[in-house]
Amino acid sequence: MAPAKVQRNQSRSSSGKAKSSSRAKRQAATAKAITRKEQLDAFRMMLLIRRFEEKAGQLYGMGHIGGFCHLYIGQEAVVVGMQANLKPADQVITAYRDHGHMLAAGMDPKGVMAELTGRRGGYSKGKGGSMHMFSIEKHFYGGHGIVGATAPLGAGLAFANKYRGNDNVALCYFGDGAANQGQVYETFNMAQLWGLPVVFIIENNRYAMGTAIERSSSTTNLSQRGISFAIPGEQVDGMDVHAVRQAGARAIERARSGKGPIILEMMTYRYRGHSMSDPAKYRTREEVQKMREAHDPIEHVREQLLREGLTDVELKKIDRQMRDVVNAAADFALSDTQPDPTELYTDVVVAN
Repeated sequence: MAPAKVQRNQSRSSSGKAKSSSRAKRQAATAKAITRKEQLDAFRMMLLIRRFEEKAGQLYGMGHIGGFCHLYIGQEAVVVGMQANLKPADQVITAYRDHGHMLAAGMDPKGVMAELTGRRGGYSKGKGGSMHMFSIEKHFYGGHGIVGATAPLGAGLAFANKYRGNDNVALCYFGDGAANQGQVYETFNMAQLWGLPVVFIIENNRYAMGTAIERSSSTTNLSQRGISFAIPGEQVDGMDVHAVRQAGARAIERARSGKGPIILEMMTYRYRGHSMSDPAKYRTREEVQKMREAHDPIEHVREQLLREGLTDVELKKIDRQMRDVVNAAADFALSDTQPDPTELYTDVVVAN
């Protein structure tokens, strides 16, 4: 019995090494397709999001941010990789873990932080908070607190694009928990029926609000949820910004060329709880630490840049620059005034 057991273990070890080698080759091939400038841009933006979210968590703990606050730490590669493929008029809509999406869309960190702290200079004049920010200028349509609501709203943006006859594409983000919502499947049906230019992006961080996907979904390959509607899907390493960028380029071009919707399932991971009030006791610290050490999206790009000749000093300088931007945003937010009480009655009804 012992020799057989050893043989099986050796087989598994060899299989693991083969998978690791294959992944390394894919990453090397992907890296060659990305220029150094593009890698640096991705590095900067992911660092900006990471440092911004860390500061937001700090301000929440100090009582400067109230209500809900869902941090994006660990998932930065998804939105940064996708955003790199967009044209200026393309639209983005997402759920409540949205600060990273705003920053990647080019929204001012000062305005985002001011909204988090409920100040007048925020993107929703201090009335929306963490989950409800918009920017028509940047074609960012929220920030939505209703689970699964981004699917029909995102399809609506895509419908408007098709109706107007432009070639704009709508990116519609939602999580693995929202993937089980009924309105998502109604939207899939309409999107395919009408051939809408929309990319549905499922950010699968494995735990939804706190339930492991294996316990909440009968089939865990969420990229195939569109099969019954003839919508193609693809699973993507959401911890690798280059893999995301390449998959996103294919999906967006498909939608832009008139071939209809597509689903991208981003296999990602959030390091923090569902929200700041979540102690995340449904997983072990060892699991989180392992993801940080082996799959961190920022560290992955950092290692590539070091291999290409950049120095650790240069990369640390970029980190300091991003910290300075975030600290300036926090200073602005904390010194900004609160909205006048009369703002409670504005932006409630739109009159023709």
